[in-house]
Amino acid sequence: MLEQLQKGFIDIVRFVKGEGKLTESNVKEAVKRIRRILLEADVNYRVVKEFIGRTTEKALGEEVLRSLSPGEVFTKIVYDELVELLGRENKDLKTASIPPTVTMLVGLQGSGKTTFAAKLAKYFMDRSKKPVLVSTDVYRPAAQEQLMKLGKQIGVPVFTGGEDIYARAKDAIDFCRKHHRDVLIVDTAGRLHIDEDMMSELEELKKELKPHNILYVADGMTGQDAVNTAGAFNERLEIDGIVLTKMDSDARGGAALSIKYITGKSIVFIGTGEKIGDLEKFYPDRMAKRILGMGDVAGLVEKVQSVMDEEYSKRMQKKIQKGRITLDDYLEQLEKLKKMGPIESIFEMIPGFSKFKMRNVSVDERELVKAKAIIQSMTKEERANPSIINGSRRKRIAKGSGTTPADVNRVLNRYWQLVKLTKSLKKLKFPSDFSDLGF
Repeated sequence: MLEQLQKGFIDIVRFVKGEGKLTESNVKEAVKRIRRILLEADVNYRVVKEFIGRTTEKALGEEVLRSLSPGEVFTKIVYDELVELLGRENKDLKTASIPPTVTMLVGLQGSGKTTFAAKLAKYFMDRSKKPVLVSTDVYRPAAQEQLMKLGKQIGVPVFTGGEDIYARAKDAIDFCRKHHRDVLIVDTAGRLHIDEDMMSELEELKKELKPHNILYVADGMTGQDAVNTAGAFNERLEIDGIVLTKMDSDARGGAALSIKYITGKSIVFIGTGEKIGDLEKFYPDRMAKRILGMGDVAGLVEKVQSVMDEEYSKRMQKKIQKGRITLDDYLEQLEKLKKMGPIESIFEMIPGFSKFKMRNVSVDERELVKAKAIIQSMTKEERANPSIINGSRRKRIAKGSGTTPADVNRVLNRYWQLVKLTKSLKKLKFPSDFSDLGF
C-alpha cells in the first residue's frame, strides 16, 4: 500500500537524519525532494504547495535549527503535517436513535461500491450488528445478483423488490424494522462519469430515505480523478465521509493525501484487499506512521486480536519463548494470518520492517491447501520435530500428499523462516509513540 510514497518519505527521513545539523540549505533540499515525491504520487498541486509551505516554515524555525536532534524534529514536523493532511482525527459513522441506521453508498461505476457494501455489512456483523443490504442499481446487468451472492457469502439478507427504486429502498427500511435489523446499507447505481440523471436520482433517494450516512466510494488508484469526482458528489449530496477502495494496489497515494483537503470530508474506511474482511477503519495518525516507515502497532494489535483469542495468544507466546514452534503451530498460524488480510499490509504495520524486502513472503490459498496436505501427511513425531525429516521421509511425505519433494522442501523452508522471524521479533522494540523515537 502506497509503496511509492513510503519509499520516498523513508529516503528523505534517512537523508535528514544523516545530516549533522539542520541548515537552511539541507532543509530546502529535503522539502524539494518532498515536493517531487508528492507530485509524482499525483497529489493535488494546491495540497503540495500548502504542505511544502507549512513544512518549510516550521523546519526553518530557530528552535528546530538549534535542536540537538534536528533530524528527529524534522521527521516529527513531516509527521504532523501528514496527519493534518489526512484528516487529523478518525471519523465514526452516525447511528440512528431509532433503528435502522441507513447508510447510502454513492460513486461512479467500477469504484467498488457493491463489494464495499458487503465489506461494510461484515464490518457491522463483527460488531454485533444485524445489517441488511439492498441494491437500487437497476441499470447495471446482474448488479442485484452480485449483491445477493455477496450477501449469501457472509450470511446477510439482501432485500429485493420491484423496479421502482424509491419504493424498494423504503420497503427495505420497513423490512429492517419488522425483522429487528438495525443497519440498512443501500448500494446505489453509478455511471462511468457524472451525469445529471444519476445525480438527480441520488438526490431523490436522499430525500426519500433521509440516510444517516452518505459515503462516497472512490477507487484509490485513480488519484486526482477520484478527488475531483468526490468534490462534485459533495456539492450535490453533501456526503458524510469517503471510502477509498483498492488501496492494496495503490502505490502512489495521491487520493489519500488530497481528498480531505479538497473536499473537507474525512476518509472513513479503506479497502485493503479483495476478500470481504479486507477493510480497515481509517486513522490519519496510523497512516502517517506507515508512510514514514514507523509501522502501525495499534492497527497490528487489532488485526491480531480479531483472529486470535487470548488463550491462543498465551499458548503461542509460551511456545515462541521456549523456541518450540511445531509444524502444526506453523499451519495454524498460516490460516490465522490469512484471515488478517494481505500479508504485505501486515508487515507494513511492524516498525522497522519497511527496510526489509518482504516480496518473497506470501500466503496463497492454493499454497495453503498444499501445505496442509503435506503437514497432515507427516507423522506426529515429524510435525513436532521437523529437523528429523530427511530425504527418504520427504519422498514418503510427498507421495502421501500428492505433491513433490520440492513442495515439501518449500513448506519446510518457510517453516524455518518463521522460526527465524519469531526469534527476530522477540528482540524488536515496538515504539508506542514518538517519545520512544527521541521526540
